[in-house]
Amino acid sequence: MNIQFTGESLLPGKVGQFFIVLAFAASLLSTISYFFATRNKDLTDQSWQRLGRIGFLVNFISIIAIGGTLFYLILDHYNEYYYVYSHSSKSLPVYYIVSAFWEGQEGSFWLWAFWQSILGTILIWKAKSWESPVLTVIAFSQVFLTSMLLGIEIFHYRVGSSPFILLRDAVNLKDMAPVVFADAENFKNYLKFITDGRGLNPLLQNYWMVIHPPTLFLGFASMVVPFAYVIAGLWTRRYKEWVKPAMPWVLFAVMVLGTGIIMGSFWAYEALNFGGFWAWDPVENASLIPWLTLIGALHVMIAFKNTGHAFFTSIALVLISFILVLYASFLTRSGILGETSVHAFTDLGMFGQLVFFNVVFLIIPVVLIAIRWKELPITNKDEETYSREFWMFIGALVVTVACIQVIFSTSVPVFNKAFGTNFAPPIDAVKYYNQWQAPFAILVTLISGFSQFLKYKRTDARKFYSSLIATIIIALVVTAGFVFVTDVYNNLIYILLSFSCMFAILSNARVLSQGVSGKGKLVGAAVAHIGFALLLVGALVAAATNKPISLNASNFIPVKDFEKADKPGENIVLYKNEPKKMGRFTVTYTSDTTIAPNTYYNLNFKVFDEQSGKMKENFDLNPRIQINEKMGLIASPDTKHYLTYDVYTHITSAPDKKESHGEMDAESDETNYKKPRIVNVSEGDTLHTSSGIITVKGLNFKPTAKSLALEKGDLAVGLPLDIDLNGKIYKTEPIFLVKGNNTFDFARNITDLGLRVRFTKILPEQKKVELQVFEKPQQAKDWVVFKSIEFPFINLYWVGLIVMVIGFLISIVRRQKEIKSA
Repeated sequence: MNIQFTGESLLPGKVGQFFIVLAFAASLLSTISYFFATRNKDLTDQSWQRLGRIGFLVNFISIIAIGGTLFYLILDHYNEYYYVYSHSSKSLPVYYIVSAFWEGQEGSFWLWAFWQSILGTILIWKAKSWESPVLTVIAFSQVFLTSMLLGIEIFHYRVGSSPFILLRDAVNLKDMAPVVFADAENFKNYLKFITDGRGLNPLLQNYWMVIHPPTLFLGFASMVVPFAYVIAGLWTRRYKEWVKPAMPWVLFAVMVLGTGIIMGSFWAYEALNFGGFWAWDPVENASLIPWLTLIGALHVMIAFKNTGHAFFTSIALVLISFILVLYASFLTRSGILGETSVHAFTDLGMFGQLVFFNVVFLIIPVVLIAIRWKELPITNKDEETYSREFWMFIGALVVTVACIQVIFSTSVPVFNKAFGTNFAPPIDAVKYYNQWQAPFAILVTLISGFSQFLKYKRTDARKFYSSLIATIIIALVVTAGFVFVTDVYNNLIYILLSFSCMFAILSNARVLSQGVSGKGKLVGAAVAHIGFALLLVGALVAAATNKPISLNASNFIPVKDFEKADKPGENIVLYKNEPKKMGRFTVTYTSDTTIAPNTYYNLNFKVFDEQSGKMKENFDLNPRIQINEKMGLIASPDTKHYLTYDVYTHITSAPDKKESHGEMDAESDETNYKKPRIVNVSEGDTLHTSSGIITVKGLNFKPTAKSLALEKGDLAVGLPLDIDLNGKIYKTEPIFLVKGNNTFDFARNITDLGLRVRFTKILPEQKKVELQVFEKPQQAKDWVVFKSIEFPFINLYWVGLIVMVIGFLISIVRRQKEIKSA
């Protein structure tokens, strides 16, 4: 029984924990009931099935209740709960609080279980004769997912991690603040001292993190449905029937998971300073691999449905795809990738539980296949080389081999832990994976192209070659033009990949044109293939030809410690309001704004016509940084989007922002400035400085200032000055004061320009006045270091995604119509 400390609200946590236990128990009840319903031979007795439905629906309602309770605690900042304290803070806007909900492992497990419960509920309604065996598998998966949230000890072994554990039970408060919580009274009133949570990881404070994780986890959750249909088909001996009802779900899973993955790459591109959209990070790889294997499964399933061949390959790839999702979960949640990935979870003590989850769902299909092996409809007939199903099989095989290479390299930390080895992951992951995966991408796109000229079972060789050769010739011409325009002609692999993508686009466009003419059966596949090829070619060009445009010929940045940073020659230092030429751009750091915890830098980009000098372009970019105690400088880029390229800009170094001085500060310390320049000036004179051109205006004999108090006989004179910096005018007015027999002056500081001016004498006989101009040395001025990268044709990547998703949607609709008509 928990003791309630001052200010704690324990009831919501108890309610949430009750629903976790109820969700676990209900999913276990549903699994057992559906299991016996499947084994029941009496078709008139549906009692077990009804009990299974009740159990699953109770699980669904309990999952919603868990989420509602947790969101209530996060939204109202109940910091007595460890999950709330660890992932939220009062400074976060509501949409980031939504992201905080699934930032932690417990929240992401809930999200997975939530989507899986929705899909299961849909299948209760839609699966018909498949309901009992399919829901047995899905409910069993729910048992494991809800167990991850239990957070209870059984025989001294903790099962799961509850999001409703109290802060004082999760951490030692005395370690957090030894002096404060050493006092027993303070310990009981600990919430008085913990006024806010730690907040959301700075890297996740982006609108994409509100929509990317739900999409990705919907993709993960949907992978269980094809898996369940395969298990159901093996279990109930409906070896061929499972393909038709499973096909729309395979398409749905491929579409949603692919969209989630690309959303992640867009998040990396828009919000992270990785310098691109894909870094081959182990966590990225972990989600990519099952997506690719399910794409392979989809194509082999289509071949099996049309010819009856490749049954074993179909079921194997579907089964492997879901098991790889579980393996991805193990990689990202066990803590095993902690040193090799920037966004893997830390270990919550569920290493063994995650391994058990993987092993159980690996054993189930292996045992079923072994038991049913002699009954499986495996054909030994050699397939025709001139058949579409043969090359679909080859394409799936190529994708599988590509995945094996990625899995092997990504699993290096697993091998090291399991076998005590000390293999090092690739130093340059992007270069390493690109050189391995590019040949696979070439083969896949070539196969997706020429297989469109083939028919199932057998194709007339003469018709095949006549159509193929014409398309190859057109593809060669288009590739030559594309290679010339995009400058990828310096690398043979890039040229070959460009050709294979162009060939795939043209081949599938031919099928698409036939679909418009009335043969619409393959339209969805053709559109998806075109989208995939566009995505690949966009990724190729952007990755191969992107180039830094913030070039620094000196290869030196005059900022403390920056010489230790990577590639200083690709970074430019800007001093405030001092424009600098960067290729065709003239860039000026004009201002910065701090909206805690971020500082936004305004970088103005101008393009001038070289002959006329007229301004052709003028835009601002606002990259931001956050100085984080644990993570150092966290930079988020800003991007100028053009039709054919992007200018991607992020901050690489900046000083800690301190409170700026006011414009007028008579007591300011002049030791921060260089030795003053003393000049005698009169109205209309100009003075050139590194901070701008100073123009002297007529004297003002009635100046005003807050600290200026005049008495009878006092004389105050102001000297109005205009400082012109690239067309922007700064106005200031230093003041000279005669008080009795003493003289004083009130200096003015123009902090944006690192400039200070003093009006120190009146020289009536010369009709001039003495002006002192102080300038800060450059290192004392406000500065920022940034890097700009040009990504050519990056829009092909994003357009390819949209086209691919449209293709999947068309295919899903078509497959659903097939099921209804059957």
